[in-house]
Amino acid sequence: MEFNYNYSSPSMYTVKDNKAILGLSPDLSRPERVSFVGKLKNPLPFRDAMLVLREIVISDARKKTKKREEFFTWLTQEVNRRAILHNEFLGKERDQLSKEFVGIFDEIQKKQEKLKSLRKRQHELSTALEKYNVWYDYNRLYSQFNEFLRTRDIQLYYALDPVISVHPDIVCFEAFSKDESIYGNLSVDRTEFDITGTPQLGTTNIDFSAKLGKEIERFRSYNELELAVNPEGFAVETGVTAKHVEKKIDLPESWVKGFNQVSTAAGLSGIEVNLSPADFYAICTFLRRHRARKSPRATIWTLDPGKPIKILFQPWNTEITLASVYKGASKQVEKIWGSRRWLVLERLVPIANGFKLKILGFGMPMFVIADIGGLKMTIGFSSWSSNDWARGTAFNIMAGFLNQGDAAVGEALKRERAMSFEQLSKQFNSLSSAQVQAGVGMLMRRGEAYFDLAQGRYFYRRLSAIPLPESLWAPNQLELSVVKLLADIENRPSIARFEFVMDGEGMLHASLYMGEETTKGFPAPRTGKYSTGGTANQPKVEAHVLLNNDGQVEKVKCSCREFQEGERNISEPCQHLLVLFVKARDHANLPPVIGLKVDDVFSEQKKAKVTGPKAKPKKARRRRDEDEDEDSDDGEDDDDSDDEGDED
Repeated sequence: MEFNYNYSSPSMYTVKDNKAILGLSPDLSRPERVSFVGKLKNPLPFRDAMLVLREIVISDARKKTKKREEFFTWLTQEVNRRAILHNEFLGKERDQLSKEFVGIFDEIQKKQEKLKSLRKRQHELSTALEKYNVWYDYNRLYSQFNEFLRTRDIQLYYALDPVISVHPDIVCFEAFSKDESIYGNLSVDRTEFDITGTPQLGTTNIDFSAKLGKEIERFRSYNELELAVNPEGFAVETGVTAKHVEKKIDLPESWVKGFNQVSTAAGLSGIEVNLSPADFYAICTFLRRHRARKSPRATIWTLDPGKPIKILFQPWNTEITLASVYKGASKQVEKIWGSRRWLVLERLVPIANGFKLKILGFGMPMFVIADIGGLKMTIGFSSWSSNDWARGTAFNIMAGFLNQGDAAVGEALKRERAMSFEQLSKQFNSLSSAQVQAGVGMLMRRGEAYFDLAQGRYFYRRLSAIPLPESLWAPNQLELSVVKLLADIENRPSIARFEFVMDGEGMLHASLYMGEETTKGFPAPRTGKYSTGGTANQPKVEAHVLLNNDGQVEKVKCSCREFQEGERNISEPCQHLLVLFVKARDHANLPPVIGLKVDDVFSEQKKAKVTGPKAKPKKARRRRDEDEDEDSDDGEDDDDSDDEGDED
């Protein structure tokens, strides 16, 4: 999707008479003319938080190719050195051999000349053919230009300017990394400003160039800092209006979908862990001083109620014990990948009052909230560095955002700008909680709202100046498959059998058996014929989900082909696991997955797509034993490649 920006001037930072002004130019292509002017009471925490946001925008943990220039330089020198030794000590022997084989060499020379003439002719024919390839030079130049932008100006190559939203009580900045693995949300309370004039509420993009990031580093405590969002642009000290700026950035659909999926994932249930700044500093220090050279590279968190938190760092198998105590109800062991990305928060350690982690489970994203007084920085990390938000995990299904909901809910949020779920439910007491949640969910799917985990409220904001195309928010094939399967089970209960068992530790073991067939006996090996002696039920699909008492997914397993050919964990579930997840949560009376009604899906036409031809399955992955499936070495490998890229 192409994003077009229109700024009256670049954003700029000016200092005059100990008064600094950070002027942010909003996007004029948006219908809302957002404006805000206020003097910051604490400029240094704001500076560090904005620099963290800048790091997120340009973050890219994907693997990069090694050029090995130093190695080839050494190799050339070594070849020359050995050639000199050869000429010095083996000259006589070489001359003698040359005389003996002079005839052979002459014959070889003649053949080489013939081959040379043939190669020359081949080259002439290839050159003639290349004249008819009109894209040859274009592709080469385009590749070189992209590499130039990637290394010299990352802002032009691939980065969406941060989104700023002025709400009644906060000012919010949002950013998404170019590798689609990190989301950043900085919310600044209005009490942190001495506001001048009347702010104009709304959402816009702001020009946030690399140059402006360097200027933000110049913030000092002895300067009065004023934050100004002005649609009219800003003038330099000479009084001459700066040049008009236009940007066109083409972003993949997965990037836009991922930005919208973050809010859905933030609303899911998970484990909450509180860390002190000293504990977070200990984690960052270990990651900074150690660079993994082999697999596995996960961090294993042991959370025992009433006891200090323990973290095991792989592959060194070094365990550190934090001062923070876990206050949960039951013991948990969580494995987290891609922890090196946490270093983007390292700058906030000296100024933060504390950190709060929300862990959604293995193969699921996680969130870190930094409390900086009137500033709250929320960072969302995908399950591992190379796993984006939109691929695999069906957050919309797990949150229940599958139907249209009531449009009045969206209008109320648009009017009030910010509301909690309790406030929405109270205002629409005639609607069920499912309808209220589905109404908010539809706004988030369209990129017109987000959930702020630190504030615990839904906020209205439009991600793009123009409405997102339907292909970016309409239910995908997996969502439609889940709805159809639920409808089939509701109409024909005999096609599926559910089993729910609660063990002594409060873990819910849920199982689904689909398409059982009664056969005459058991199939004999390799013959395809059935032996005599009774009947046997043979399920076509067998799925299992393990949920803890927080409603968090611990383990998943399914025998269907789609799941076996994927990541084989919750980061890429199949329709059977998602249906079982919905039923298991309802059975355990956990916070409901609301909004999931088969009679209120978008349209019958979209339902019909489920019965269409199936997409070509992905290449099957190498089979691993059961223990490796549960630990997901696939995610481990992905994270390994990312860390190697960081090393380069």
